Amino acid sequence: MKLTPENDGRRHYDFPALWKKALVVSGAAVAASLLALIIGGLDLGIDFEGGTSFEVQTEASIDEVSNVLPGDVAAEAIIQEVTTETGDRLVRVRSSVEDPEAAESLRASLDELGEITAFESVGPTWGSAITNKALRALFFFFIAIALYISVRLEWKMALGALAAVAHDIIISVGAYAIFRFEVTPATVIAFLTIMGYSLYDTIVVYDKVRDITARVGATGRYTYTEMMNLALNQVLARSLNTTITSIIPVLSMLIIGSLILGATTLQEFSIALLVGLLVGGYSSLFVASYVVANLKEREPEYQQIAAKVAKKSGDTEGSGTRKVAASDATFGEQAQRARVRAASGGSTSAPPKPKKSSKGTGATTSGGTQVPPRPRKTKKKK
Repeated sequence: MKLTPENDGRRHYDFPALWKKALVVSGAAVAASLLALIIGGLDLGIDFEGGTSFEVQTEASIDEVSNVLPGDVAAEAIIQEVTTETGDRLVRVRSSVEDPEAAESLRASLDELGEITAFESVGPTWGSAITNKALRALFFFFIAIALYISVRLEWKMALGALAAVAHDIIISVGAYAIFRFEVTPATVIAFLTIMGYSLYDTIVVYDKVRDITARVGATGRYTYTEMMNLALNQVLARSLNTTITSIIPVLSMLIIGSLILGATTLQEFSIALLVGLLVGGYSSLFVASYVVANLKEREPEYQQIAAKVAKKSGDTEGSGTRKVAASDATFGEQAQRARVRAASGGSTSAPPKPKKSSKGTGATTSGGTQVPPRPRKTKKKK
């Protein structure tokens, strides 16, 4: 069913008609992400897995660096070229070496190629503790958000918001698993930022549909899906503007900071943010709204309204194809009449017109009072 404001100069979209297609796209993206996580897993950084990392300022090639490493280390080490902000060339060597003596031997080998500008060694206990704290923070985040939205709005909206956030996180993490991006603490911070942005966009939609249902729902003439569709159309411009203005600085960090200046930390952070912003804007329109609309349509009140609307429009199968045009002013008038009718227990129709008297010489008001007729003008005889 389609409910749109009339003559407001904007184009309106039938989001419920797009929900099924969007569900297929979301299902495929989530399935691909989960499959990538199960098969390949994540490329966890040194802070999560433990190991040793070196940065050497040298002119040696990657093959030359690999040749000076011990055979077992060279087979599993990750060797990358990095350009600093000043244009200096560095070679980053990351290995799973955790023993202090082995790490010192590796450092001596790399010291022959050039100056070691950075060295980091993380044990497995530290990496495990960081991972557990990140998962714990994520768990408590979900609980706090669920409680807040349940109290502030309702539990159905909390469920829809959490479904959208889970959808965003799975796809964002899945992108890291598919393209083998390294997961670092900066990536975890980006994921938390994604969740906050996704929830903000979703709550904007929920607040708008709650406002519309407060004004229109009392009439009993529109289904919850229709009112959700109107809310989505009203916040669409705001969602798009927010997403675009958020993506522009992220692209600047990714292109200028990471690719041109060589700041790899910005790359880890900006990729996660870019994917999350795109997916978060999408999920608020097509995932969170779909979940809430389906849950609300199962309530007895909205089931009766849907049956009444379907019968009135001839849509006996409930396919939701009714097209309704109504302005916000009309919604307010209808809601006001419905509230007055409920309070007075009677009809709020317009007062009856004055009745003409049987003699045709006067009128009778609704209270039964006789109104004298207007005196006729008489013409003077010439």
